[in-house]
Formats: sequence, C-alpha cells, structure tokens
Amino acid sequence: MRATACKPSLTSPTTDDGSTPPSAPLLAVGRVIRPHGLFGEVVVQLWTDRTERLAVGATLTTEARDLRVVGSRPHQGRYLVQFEGIRDRVGADALRGLELRAAPLRVEGALWVHELVGAEVVTATGRSIGTVVALEPNPASDLLVLEDGSLVPLRFVIAFEPGGKVTVDIPEGLVD
Repeated sequence: MRATACKPSLTSPTTDDGSTPPSAPLLAVGRVIRPHGLFGEVVVQLWTDRTERLAVGATLTTEARDLRVVGSRPHQGRYLVQFEGIRDRVGADALRGLELRAAPLRVEGALWVHELVGAEVVTATGRSIGTVVALEPNPASDLLVLEDGSLVPLRFVIAFEPGGKVTVDIPEGLVD
C-alpha cells in the first residue's frame, strides 16, 4: 500500500472547486525550475504522483499569483508546462523558483501523508500505540513512523479517520 504525498504549505485556507472544506490548507505540489525554450514553457518538478495537478484547466496557486495550465507534457522525469498568459521566455523566467500549491484532493480509499501525520495509531483492540510523525517510503510497504521511532507498515492499516485516528491490525510483538 502506498500513501500519496504532498508537502503541507503554510498558506491561508482555500478551495479549488468546492470539493474540499474551507479550512483545508493548500498543499505544495511542485516547483517551477526554469524556463524551457522561447515561448513561455517552464520545467516543473512535481512533488506528487497526482499528475492531474498539471491537467489542462487546472489552477495552481503561487505567492505571486494563480496560474492556469493550458498545456503540459512529461519531459526527462519532470514536466514542461505552459501557463495561461505566459508567452515568452521573460515571462517564464519570472516564474522561476515559485512553489506551486493546490487544495487537497478527495479520492476514495486514498491515504494522504498530510492527513496521516499527527493521527493517533490504535490497534484493532483499541490500544493506543502512538502518534504518526512521518511516513517513510519502503519498497514493500510505506512505513508509519511513530513518535517513539516505532515503524508500522502501512499494509496493516484497516481503518482511517482523516486528522484523527489510524486503526491497525498488527502482528503481536511488532510494536511494544
């Protein structure tokens, strides 16, 4: 099982299409690396596996302004993106280094890192075993990192209440 990652961003609450609560913070989903070519395209490093963030029509927020995607394509492990109103290299260069933010997505059954961190972890019998402080990637299964350093494979998660509680069914002795 994998959790989808986005970096939490310290911005004011917002919504993108009304599907997220007004109190949801924006998440950092990528960064403009540099201009590409002469006609306003930029190279974007995407920090999430949710490529729909760069779909035509998507709007991303920066500290300078909102940017609407009019075109994007994969390029050497990153993406070439054309934003509305950016028509030349000078305009593209002005975007260099900007962090791209967006409201959280709601996807049925998805576990999001920004929702897991801070959640209490309890066993199927109701025993509290700690609080999630981070998620560590692992080839077999991502690992919940608890405040005492204990690691719990994400594959043992049987229930999740966003922002509240993660219920796990772990083998005896995994966490003491």
